[in-house]
Amino acid sequence: MNDRAFAPPPVLDVRDVTVRFAGLTALDGVSFTVTPGTVHAVIGPNGAGKSTCFNVLSGLCRPDAGTVTLGDTELTRLAPHRIAALGVARTFQNIVTTHGTVADNLMLGRHALSRAGFAASALRLPRAVREQREHLDRARRIAELTGLGAHFDSPVALLSYGDRKRVELARALCLEPRVLLLDEPVAGMNAAERARTAAVVGELRAELGLSVVLVEHDMGLVMRLADDVTVLDFGRPIAHGTPDEVRQDPGVLRAYLGTDAPKEDAA
Repeated sequence: MNDRAFAPPPVLDVRDVTVRFAGLTALDGVSFTVTPGTVHAVIGPNGAGKSTCFNVLSGLCRPDAGTVTLGDTELTRLAPHRIAALGVARTFQNIVTTHGTVADNLMLGRHALSRAGFAASALRLPRAVREQREHLDRARRIAELTGLGAHFDSPVALLSYGDRKRVELARALCLEPRVLLLDEPVAGMNAAERARTAAVVGELRAELGLSVVLVEHDMGLVMRLADDVTVLDFGRPIAHGTPDEVRQDPGVLRAYLGTDAPKEDAA
């Protein structure tokens, strides 16, 4: 149905991105490259510019300088819906909705891939009905991949907090992205929920070959999942490397971790 379905991701390249708000510099010359099929974490203390970085990647914020490219396509001046159509999907820190069933929410994520058109769907023409069935089958498969298969027809409002957060993840996956932006996917979860979500993200990366950009405060999860880490502090990149390299960086220890070694809580 969708010939781009989980296609191999191109390189995502962030180059010298600067963002200013009313004279305040939120990002200052930030650069990093997300290698296809890897998990790239962007970390830093509160106010470091992580959310602004995600807003730039997803088109919600336009930088004052610098570029973001996905393969050969520059994303910097594109609207969010055009970036999404190129295969960049995002989750948000806060749960967006608790309305409807899991299936309803996941089908919202399939809407951008629909080809039948409003009239054909409203009249329930055969091709529209067939496409709707295919979208529903795909949404069910994604629910199973994210551990939500048993809840597919359940109201989201009745799910646990961790499962509701995974609905947000599954809905982003329903766009069939090549790059998945995860904004604090385990925020507010207990230890068991964090462990389950970490396992789901790892399995998704392995099975679908996605590139994942991760913003997360849970250092255990970051160190376990990330292939590369970029550290921001007051909008400036202060370190980049593997998790082992970053957690030994003196500047990171001073600015973010505050100790001689990071605590690796169960994720």
